[in-house]
Amino acid sequence: MFDILDLSLKINGFPLEKAKEYFNKIIAIPENEFEDFTNQKREEIVSYHLSNNAFYQNLAKNKIDDFTIEKWNNLPVLTKTDFQKPLSERLSFGYNIKNVYINRTSGSSGDPFDFAKDKFCHALVWSSIYHRFGWYDLDLNKAYQARFYGYPLEFLNKYKVKLKDFLSNRYRFPIFDLSDKSLKDFVATFELKKFHYINGYTSSIVMLAKYLEKENIVLKTICPTLKVCIVTSEMLFEEDKILLERQLGVPVVNEYGASELDIIAFQNVHDEWLINNENLFIEILDDQNNPLPFGQEGNIVVTALFNKAHPFIRYKIGDVGVIEKKSSKKIILKKLTGRTNDFAFLPSGKKAPGMTFYSITKTVMEEDGNLKEFVITQTEKNTFEIEYVSEIPLSEERILYFEKKLTDYLEEGLTYVFIRKEKLERSKSGKLKQFKSLVNQNL
Repeated sequence: MFDILDLSLKINGFPLEKAKEYFNKIIAIPENEFEDFTNQKREEIVSYHLSNNAFYQNLAKNKIDDFTIEKWNNLPVLTKTDFQKPLSERLSFGYNIKNVYINRTSGSSGDPFDFAKDKFCHALVWSSIYHRFGWYDLDLNKAYQARFYGYPLEFLNKYKVKLKDFLSNRYRFPIFDLSDKSLKDFVATFELKKFHYINGYTSSIVMLAKYLEKENIVLKTICPTLKVCIVTSEMLFEEDKILLERQLGVPVVNEYGASELDIIAFQNVHDEWLINNENLFIEILDDQNNPLPFGQEGNIVVTALFNKAHPFIRYKIGDVGVIEKKSSKKIILKKLTGRTNDFAFLPSGKKAPGMTFYSITKTVMEEDGNLKEFVITQTEKNTFEIEYVSEIPLSEERILYFEKKLTDYLEEGLTYVFIRKEKLERSKSGKLKQFKSLVNQNL
């Protein structure tokens, strides 16, 4: 088999060999020199955009002359709303829509936008992916992927995705239908095809694992070529990881990334969530954009060190987490709390993290083994809608028990509306947003 992924990237003008060589040089930088390398790249990318990008010059208000790393904290912290203008107005001099890689953020957290990467930067992103997947003995040119992502329904776009899947050596499962009938078909496909790894949205793969558990099937026994499962884009809870590893029969790896950037953190074989500090620089800031020390929870802010086409400098991506420094080359993502807009704002003024709220709900509701999946929406400060899919409706006794547990965690006087569904609505990309609040925190 020829290297179809390498070939497709090269045909599209991405200098993959040059990027791989450069990425390997970064990997080889000695421990005692790595911080100087990072500082140099931070200084270079900021100076480049201050000189070559009118959009960034305007954001920085032309107040930073002769930039040096000592002035780093004077730089603006960017958010998704800063990018709500035509892409052509955000590109650096010398770049246009014909000589860059262009894509669009999913919009699952609001404020979707088009973004660009110069071709060397995009090739470096792929070099990072090749490197990390290699930790699990996966050669992306040869490893066959079982892909659990959404796909566009429009005819032309759908077949563009099919072509992209072919060139990327992957088979895409239709995750918009996760009924037992569809899941049975999924399992039959695993019996027929020699998949090497699973990659996709956590919630969809968890649904597959629950079906496997019900049918008393371990996936690797019917698909012995399977090596690993890589989940992304949605929160992975420890109890779900245990279920996945038991029913899939392979290690489960947590990936955290953003399409406009790169892989941000990837779990290594020692179960550590390693930060990608080859291509990115990660900070944790408080709500006033002040830097926080390692070990403290705050807003995750990312700088793309090599994207000359489009500035992602001190970009607050909307997630909250904790990082820990083991050494200058080894930074660990210790905790990923969720998105900054995923909080429940309660009548008392209490602010409850949505994903923690979801976790407690999940624990309580799954005790009887009846529940398949659910989402929670805060519709008013005192009202939560819980949509769920289950074998049988929740009993009144079960609902009362559940409400008591939530009251213990949250506060008295809240209303819960339970709505049983045949299936849950997913976004166009196929993601399942487990918690959302429709409440304006300023009300």
